[in-house]
Amino acid sequence: MIPFNPTLLSKEVQAFINNNLDKDISKISLSKSPFSNVSSAELANQIGAKLKAKKKLPTWFNTENIYFPPTLSIEQTSSEITAEFKASLFKGKSMVDLTLGFGVDAYYFSKNFSSVIGFEINDSLTAITRHNAQQLGLENLNVFNGDGLETLLNNNKVYDLIYMDPARRNSAGKVFKLEDYTPNFLPHLDEILLKTKLLVIKTSPLLDLNAGLKELKNVSDVYIISVKNECKELLWIINPDYTKKTTIHSVCLNTEIKQFNSVLNHIPFQHKYLNPTEIEYLYEPDVALLKSGAFNEIAEHYNLIKLDLDAQLYTSTAINQLFPGRIFRVKRIINANELKKIKNLSANVIVRNYPDTAQNLVKKYKVKPSQNTFLIFTSLKEFGYCIFEVEIIQYY
Repeated sequence: MIPFNPTLLSKEVQAFINNNLDKDISKISLSKSPFSNVSSAELANQIGAKLKAKKKLPTWFNTENIYFPPTLSIEQTSSEITAEFKASLFKGKSMVDLTLGFGVDAYYFSKNFSSVIGFEINDSLTAITRHNAQQLGLENLNVFNGDGLETLLNNNKVYDLIYMDPARRNSAGKVFKLEDYTPNFLPHLDEILLKTKLLVIKTSPLLDLNAGLKELKNVSDVYIISVKNECKELLWIINPDYTKKTTIHSVCLNTEIKQFNSVLNHIPFQHKYLNPTEIEYLYEPDVALLKSGAFNEIAEHYNLIKLDLDAQLYTSTAINQLFPGRIFRVKRIINANELKKIKNLSANVIVRNYPDTAQNLVKKYKVKPSQNTFLIFTSLKEFGYCIFEVEIIQYY
């Protein structure tokens, strides 16, 4: 990481950064810097990172004299919408963030806790987050440089909440097991739980729910958090005294929050065979619901009929706008031979339990993009392969 350079915070440099947000970053990085103590690479990084923060971190983007880390740190940090939701779940007197990073989660936790302590192992990122905390007016956030887990294990303090967002990559790429995260907290889990009322761990959405529950213990809740049908993260809530079943919360953060709760003891599938011609509406669950695996509970909760055991599509005779996911109105059913004959075909392609990929089908049938029309390729046990031409009536 580029060392912390206070000169970047001077009025002249900040003015340059703000005046060049619409310029070509590659040209700025290759041009000679107009400042003696600031390199062109540093200027390009600040501009690039600030631009990435515009939608993801609007509070940071709109606050004066914010110092931005490398763009990779912006990409890996929580967005404000997910951080705000997470923080809303908890409140108390004291909490510690063992893997502070850029401090977005800590910023929102500080609104609900009297005292927040954050540890960041990287010197430069520590300086950046400490400076930004002052600019953001966070008087109850104390930032320390060092190994948060090691510090925690070597003192006797007890907190209302301990939060961790361990690194989700290693030299081999993305990781899928908790033991591959950095820091590896699993060998110290019992010790950690002696120092808190609640332990909250953020992980990648790639982590398997059953695998995570086997490695952890006393998990009261797991939150699967998505934004606009993109799964962002898993949040594991560990209560040292909890011994009951784990509740799975599928949370969809869009213009409004939609949430579906389930447990891993799924109810058996009860299939009602439908003639495709009788289907008026199709429901496609949000990715957070799909991640939960509670496919039959979804049908029961929203009073829907599941089309097929493996399709993960639903139908009903009326529109239920409380449903977290996309809703389509069926226009017609097309077979593959009919589809080949259609010229200038425009639609978005969705594949559910069909022996081909959306990408291949787009090429095969020369499908051009469309804003509202979709082709849903699926199969029904009693009727074989089906292609539904539909129009979307709800996105989220």
